[in-house]
Amino acid sequence: KAPIAKIADKVAGVFVPAVIAIAILAGGIWLAMGATVEFAFSIAISILVISCPCALGLATPVAIMVGTGKGAQRGILIKSGEALEQAHHIDTVVLDKTGTITEGKPQMVDIIPLTVDKEELLAMTMALEKASQHPLAQAIIDYGKKTNVPIYEAVDFVSENGRGISGLVQGRKVYVGNAAYMEILGIAIDEQQSALTRLSQQGKTVLLVAGENQLLGMLAVADKEKSSSLAAVQAMQTMGLDVIMLTGDNQQTAQAVADRVGIDQVFAQILPQDKEKIVHKLQQQGKKVAMV
Repeated sequence: KAPIAKIADKVAGVFVPAVIAIAILAGGIWLAMGATVEFAFSIAISILVISCPCALGLATPVAIMVGTGKGAQRGILIKSGEALEQAHHIDTVVLDKTGTITEGKPQMVDIIPLTVDKEELLAMTMALEKASQHPLAQAIIDYGKKTNVPIYEAVDFVSENGRGISGLVQGRKVYVGNAAYMEILGIAIDEQQSALTRLSQQGKTVLLVAGENQLLGMLAVADKEKSSSLAAVQAMQTMGLDVIMLTGDNQQTAQAVADRVGIDQVFAQILPQDKEKIVHKLQQQGKKVAMV
């Protein structure tokens, strides 16, 4: 039961016996004063019917049922009456980026080969991405299918959550991931930092492709914002809600997307397991948080 329904039940639990007692007392007083049994009984019944709070016990669950039904018609599933009541107190909305603010249909927009040619760079990346579950993987595979790149297979595939993937392609160790992943691997990216910054500031997600000890090239993928995102963020802000974006993408890419949809607060380069920690931290600050 929702907390409001429990309160209604508590009130009814006290109110009902009290009303019954008052009804009997009123009937008894009229009888003692010499009224007829019929008159005294009608007085007692009138008090009982008018005052008995059966509507209080019925109205609350009916209101919750109607609310959840209306929500379902609009594609909103509500777990319980308690969840529906808590929604009233929400003051902070945390949005994921990919597939929430953006369409979740990324497309390849740039290929920058460095130490291998364009076809080889794409072929090696495709071989690894075929084994990946990441949304960006599909963009690379779809693009590769439209070209005549050689089809390679990857073995010893390893996925590092929130960082990148690796495996053996044509007998060569290949890594695909973000700048943090390259830093962990000890692969220098300083010379490409300006290009990396430029692409990120355009709202593009950059995938770095490396061999054993050097950068092989970069691929940039873009996922445009949903047409409704700006209006949705503005509507929430008008309601007085704080809107925050959480993403595993780098700070510059995240900021570019956030600027376009009007979000002020951004947490970027967040690993999947750390998103819950940020929500928990906001809750500890006394905020009522909804996560989308």
